Amino acid sequence: MNEHHAPGGGFRNPWPGGETKGFGAVLRWAGSRAVKRLRGERVEERSPLAVGPSAVVHPRQRDGSLRATWVGHSTVLLQLGAMNVLTDPVWSDRVSPVSWAGPRRLVPPAIRLASLPPLDVVLISHDHYDHLDARTVRALATAHPQARWVAPLGVGELLMSLGVPQVVELDWWQSTNAAGAAITAVPAQHFSGRSLTNRDRTLWAGFAIVASEWRVLFAGDTGYHPEFTEIGRRLGPFDVALLPVGAYDPRWFMRPVHMDPEEAVAATVELGAGAGAPPPVLLATHWGTFRLTDEPMDEPPRRTRDAWTSRHLSLDRCWILGEERTRRISPRRSPNGAARGP
Repeated sequence: MNEHHAPGGGFRNPWPGGETKGFGAVLRWAGSRAVKRLRGERVEERSPLAVGPSAVVHPRQRDGSLRATWVGHSTVLLQLGAMNVLTDPVWSDRVSPVSWAGPRRLVPPAIRLASLPPLDVVLISHDHYDHLDARTVRALATAHPQARWVAPLGVGELLMSLGVPQVVELDWWQSTNAAGAAITAVPAQHFSGRSLTNRDRTLWAGFAIVASEWRVLFAGDTGYHPEFTEIGRRLGPFDVALLPVGAYDPRWFMRPVHMDPEEAVAATVELGAGAGAPPPVLLATHWGTFRLTDEPMDEPPRRTRDAWTSRHLSLDRCWILGEERTRRISPRRSPNGAARGP
């Protein structure tokens, strides 16, 4: 079933309520922000994040654990046993077509680009500038030529033009083996395009990762949609789910493309329910690094924690990584001492 393939080419969100806003809505939002500025209502520009030390293992883990380091925004270094996986790598100071304008990074990355361990897999969820950064891609392609890159349909051409030697493109529910990891593209509700002329010509997706007996969902950049239960049923149970919790205000504009914290927590619960298991650990992404929308910078983590505890879930399974940028889950052991899967 390819309802997300648009007639005549390109892609679309196939669910009711998934239609994205047009240019008129962009102008309306810009106008409302201009009115607020004229009234003297200032937008808080500071990030609540204080960058603490990360606990990345070089070059590879030896104990079979799951280790996640939130670099910032949607960039996460996953160390799954001995495998190193990087999601939506962005190290630039701005996420924009130009270096002198656009959303500016408010806190530095948790780890220097040159300090990354050897990468096995790099995942790209879609082609927006805050998820596919040309400068970072060029640097990684040079420094980690052995890495396998996986992206949704149509994104490979851009990546290869930036120096990536080879890209595996996936449609929703398609899978590949990348450096020993099983990677499956999963549905997301968003849009694509790096200019006004190529809107929705390439696909957007999340990815399920199975590596070293661990199962992780990287949801990419997405609004709340009805497929999380199915993702859990097909590919779970997940140990950790990387879900976006920020860039959601105003809701009339952002609802189709960005989840708010309550929706991210609901999606986490649905992932568990689909697999007949408790909810996975929620690792909150897409907040605190760039100002993209109107909510206060410190609101997403507060609302995420409140939504999590309102469902009587343990806060130690809700990872809001600030000063502590790395979290670890010890390997599960069978009675004979061997590591076993979920």
